[in-house]
Amino acid sequence: MSTIGDKDKFKVLVVGGGSGGLSVASQIYNRFKAAGKPLNPGDVAIVDGAEYHYYQPGWTLVGAGLAPKTDFRRPLAELIPGHIAHVPENVKSFSPKTSSITTASGRDLSYDVLVVATGLQTNWGGIQGLSKALADPSSGVSSIYSYETCDKVWDDIEALRSGQAIFTQPAGIIKCAGAPQKIMWMAWDRYRRTARGENIKIDFYTGMPTMFSVKKYSDALNTLRIERGVGGHFQHNLVAIDSANHKATFKKSDDSTINVDYTLLHVTPPMGPLDIFKGSPIADSAGWVDVDKSTLRHTNPEYGNVFALGDCSSLPTSKTAAAITAQAPVLTENLFSVVDTGRVSSATYDGYTSCPLLTGYGELMLAEFKYGLEPKESFSAIFNQAKSNRFFYHLKKDVFPLAYWNFMLKGKWFGTNGPIRPTFK
Repeated sequence: MSTIGDKDKFKVLVVGGGSGGLSVASQIYNRFKAAGKPLNPGDVAIVDGAEYHYYQPGWTLVGAGLAPKTDFRRPLAELIPGHIAHVPENVKSFSPKTSSITTASGRDLSYDVLVVATGLQTNWGGIQGLSKALADPSSGVSSIYSYETCDKVWDDIEALRSGQAIFTQPAGIIKCAGAPQKIMWMAWDRYRRTARGENIKIDFYTGMPTMFSVKKYSDALNTLRIERGVGGHFQHNLVAIDSANHKATFKKSDDSTINVDYTLLHVTPPMGPLDIFKGSPIADSAGWVDVDKSTLRHTNPEYGNVFALGDCSSLPTSKTAAAITAQAPVLTENLFSVVDTGRVSSATYDGYTSCPLLTGYGELMLAEFKYGLEPKESFSAIFNQAKSNRFFYHLKKDVFPLAYWNFMLKGKWFGTNGPIRPTFK
């Protein structure tokens, strides 16, 4: 656990202690050391006021009854190594012209290089009646998208004996775009295995036009949906919940609305950039940190000492932990090169991301793709990755959590290279 954090000037300032921030902070420190130009203890700092760090992909496993949620939460301070400073505050504003940030307490911190890895925010208030419904144990409404609510998902799935189960996905950017249907497939399989399937009707209401953004996997998932008798309602956005009467209101693409009765309702809330980026000089007009999609360096030459990765960035790819594993070594190499030579290296990010799509107990479809929504698969020589199998399932359930805690957060996991740091010309 780090105790260094009482100074106000840092070589590298990493804002955010999530998957991206923890991973890249250690990779940066290790990269300078490997080059024979080691940084001093405390030269790299993580700024984050959160008490806990969460393995968010695990929340689907909690909702499916496969693990307790406490398996996926650890105190943030314990995950930061002693040679990296921890400033336990949140950021209030960014001042890239003076290479400084201001924390919520008014403390000014300056940097030589800034890495932004704050993640995004879940807009629970974006659906009328959602917060009230989630707080009501009898509402039948739940969500895997928070630590506080993911265990209610399993309670609600297990409690349902008959009726209408609805699973939703909003239009627009969300964390792990496959997760809204992962939990749906797990519920479907649970009901099948416990002889409830014939008494429960399952429907998927999504604001998107298809089951998934990549055609190869979307086609396979839609075939699966039809085979399993799951209703598909596309370009339907959940806008309101009347939990007292168990009614959900959806807005369609023509702006008309429909009311649907539900017994169980699993909600994926809308998401977006953090409020601190609204009007910020480092953000684009939508509120994402504006970085080059290949180098992860800021697009404004005046802010050449600013980098970003993960969910807060403008990178046009899915926002997943797998994407971060591929982004972090590229960012690290380019940051090192900018400090060392004044220019970026040859390291480029191709948009690689992965979505391990649970389709039932003991089965998973491993979607891997890059920019342009083109598949970029690791196991295509062995498997058709548009078909589910048990090997992929155990990667998601057993291997990935171990790799996350023991390698990725320590800066020792490098995308499809695994524990081997890639070399760049």
